[in-house]
Amino acid sequence: MKNSSHTAALLDHAGRRYRMVDLPATFGARLDSLPIVLRLLLENLMRNTAGDERQAGIDAIFGWLDHGTSEAEIPFQPGRVLMHDTTSTPALVDIAGMRDALAEAGWDPALLNPGLPVDISVDHSLAVEFFARRDAAERNLQLEMRRNRERYTFLRWASKVMRGVRIHPPGTGIMHTINLEQLATVVTTEERDGETWAVPDMMIGTDSHTPMINGIGVLGWGVGGLEAQTVMFGMPTMLRVPDVTGVRLTGRLRAGAVATDLALAVTQRLRQVGVAGDFVEFFGPGVATLSAGERAVVANMAPEYGATTGYFPIDGRTLDYLAQTGRPAARLALVEAYARRNGLWFDPGAHPLYTRTIEIDLDQVTLHVAGPRRPQDLLAHTDTARTLADLAFEPAPGPTAMPRHPVVIAAITSCTNTSDPRLLVAAGLVARRARQRGLRTPAWVKTSLGPGSPAAAAYLERAGLLDDLAAVGFDIVGHGCTTCIGNSGPLPASVQDALAHGYIKPVAVLSGNRNFPGRIHPDLDLGFLMSPPLVVAFALAGNAGLDLGRDPVQFDADGRPVHLRDLWPDAAEVDALLATALRPDDFPQAFARASLNPAWHGLDVPDTPRFPWDPASTALRRPPFASLAEGSQLGHYIAYPLMVVGDDITTDHISPASAIPKDSFVADYLVGCGDDRDDLNVFASRRGNWEVMMRAAFYSKSLRNLLWPHAPVGQTLHVPTGAVAPIFDIARRYRDDGEAVVLLAGERYGTGSSRDWAAKGQRLLGIRAVLAQSFERIHRSNLIGMGILPLRMPPECAPEGLRIAVGDRIEIDAPADAIAARAAVTVRVHRLGGTVEAYTAVAAIETRLEADLLRQGGVIPYILQQTIHQPRP
Repeated sequence: MKNSSHTAALLDHAGRRYRMVDLPATFGARLDSLPIVLRLLLENLMRNTAGDERQAGIDAIFGWLDHGTSEAEIPFQPGRVLMHDTTSTPALVDIAGMRDALAEAGWDPALLNPGLPVDISVDHSLAVEFFARRDAAERNLQLEMRRNRERYTFLRWASKVMRGVRIHPPGTGIMHTINLEQLATVVTTEERDGETWAVPDMMIGTDSHTPMINGIGVLGWGVGGLEAQTVMFGMPTMLRVPDVTGVRLTGRLRAGAVATDLALAVTQRLRQVGVAGDFVEFFGPGVATLSAGERAVVANMAPEYGATTGYFPIDGRTLDYLAQTGRPAARLALVEAYARRNGLWFDPGAHPLYTRTIEIDLDQVTLHVAGPRRPQDLLAHTDTARTLADLAFEPAPGPTAMPRHPVVIAAITSCTNTSDPRLLVAAGLVARRARQRGLRTPAWVKTSLGPGSPAAAAYLERAGLLDDLAAVGFDIVGHGCTTCIGNSGPLPASVQDALAHGYIKPVAVLSGNRNFPGRIHPDLDLGFLMSPPLVVAFALAGNAGLDLGRDPVQFDADGRPVHLRDLWPDAAEVDALLATALRPDDFPQAFARASLNPAWHGLDVPDTPRFPWDPASTALRRPPFASLAEGSQLGHYIAYPLMVVGDDITTDHISPASAIPKDSFVADYLVGCGDDRDDLNVFASRRGNWEVMMRAAFYSKSLRNLLWPHAPVGQTLHVPTGAVAPIFDIARRYRDDGEAVVLLAGERYGTGSSRDWAAKGQRLLGIRAVLAQSFERIHRSNLIGMGILPLRMPPECAPEGLRIAVGDRIEIDAPADAIAARAAVTVRVHRLGGTVEAYTAVAAIETRLEADLLRQGGVIPYILQQTIHQPRP
């Protein structure tokens, strides 16, 4: 495409004139062949580049049409960044540390200010301590504010001294729900050279479930906190023109099936196909049958099916959602006018070119659950009994009223399934029918309802369902991530006792998006994902070992069986309640009320350009890697393996977020610093303190270290001496001896949350390279952001095939001048017996910028060097 010089056009709408990039006028009929996600990337390219860079990007995108794939790179400049408190805290601590480094070098610390809007939702620290009581939400919020006061004070300081940082306080909801209901504009305006431009709303977020916003036609995806820092300071995200998998939806959801069932079915199907790193775009006539709320549920699960996006284009359902959540009519009109004019409006009959196409018939989706250990392990809702029986758990003999596999946590939780009012109303109707039959939840079940939006209380109360939910234990516990992120609070005492004696193998049921062992609660390695109404049903049953298609949920007071079919609502009943209960004003009004949080606004915030670090703090410490002295870890070296791990190692394994165990060496460290062993909070609350997080690295009961399988939790082997000790102690011994260390892993290393501390912890342990079969996208990026080289090993080098033994060492030849995207890297295994095996790995690097980051030592040194080499003010 050479005709790219005349790209700007005028959009006259509602008496106003806007400039815009006119894609159809510029590119003609060929535009129709592009997936809409690539049209959006094209618009972003046209608006933010010029000259040769623009032309190269145009050639790359249209060259993609020839093969459905491309190796070319293009820049992407999002309009805004979304973060939550436990990813923003380490990012802002990094920035505060970098500001100190600049000041100490004679530069103005204010040079480090975000160049685009940054919204931070304080949603990841709410724990379910109080439940099944009317004041649970109030009590949990009070406890959250007390436990996190120091960290929240830091966040408020950052919002005062860093331009463009806006914080949404505790109680305002979950970040992705806030994004859907309050922040997203779908089409926005910006001022350029004295003119108003209409542009698509595009963004990135430091949470892997950021693609939820794709459900209303906004292009956005999750990145690590380190990559977000580069974007915040004006650098584009460089990406290879993505492979785009088109998922063609046909039919419509059958009676009884809900959006959760579809999301779980899509997750299983796309994991089977393999869409890691792809942009996924949904198209076809079935899309038109889904509401925007239902689409958002499916889009939210993009990281679970391995994709970067799960995009649904703009159409009338998008406008319906914007109206439902209180957006002004003028906004809806602009969205429609712009999308239609610029080739971004959804056509159910269109079939653009995709890298590959997959068909899913909505009529085939039934009631599903997923588990008990991975989101992609799809089951019929009737198959939990069979799946648990296959585990062949034999309980110890003893006195307990609990079944073999009791449901001990039942949580209606997560942005995934609490942002769509249909799902909460359906759950409320199950509760209503159970209440009418006199059913109660068994005493061993910890129940909770944590809606993503504070507006949920208004429409549930108006529908009369709030009391019904409370009657079966599902009082609102607050508006935050709660159990989905692992903040489930303590288990009931009776459960802890039965678990300790081996009487039970307990199970969690939740409407979240992940069920990795230990994620929901450190003592639980079994969990089933399911829709909110199914959560209520399983809570009432109290037994995950039942077949709810056959077995009664419970018996009523008259001894009559109550089956799931007796409790399940039909779509017409849900629709009727929504028609009377939903009011658009609820959404902005509830958000505004929650934003007034007096405890938040009453925090005493320092008024200084540099943060006053407290050397006695166990929450906030100046990070050692925010330094001008940090350098590259590339080179030629022979290393000891610090650990060898298998497949599906999650970021929860690498850097846990859940409660800090009282008997851990992390707890010992904190108690030694003066903290109360009975009130240590969660690992996520300590992400501003590198000393804690270094000790927390790889502290997981469900992680098996293949180098020394019998090592206690969080420990490994020091090969030269044979000593077994905490991993951070062993890493320090290697460092003190001048020895390099690496880590070996299997498939999908780093799956799960976009947790930059999973990479930072490895850097602090001295890990120079991670050798794996494959990497999850965001963790791979975070490793590079911390200067750690990710290497994809050939199939024969999987941990079970390579069989690294005690005494083996790994030689890596990766000089800085030879590192490039997908470069071959020689790896040699020096066996203890003297033999040497040579292999060729591939550097898991996608762009030139990533190679530059590795040469600099990571994102933070890169930002500092960029800053000090600009002209002094």
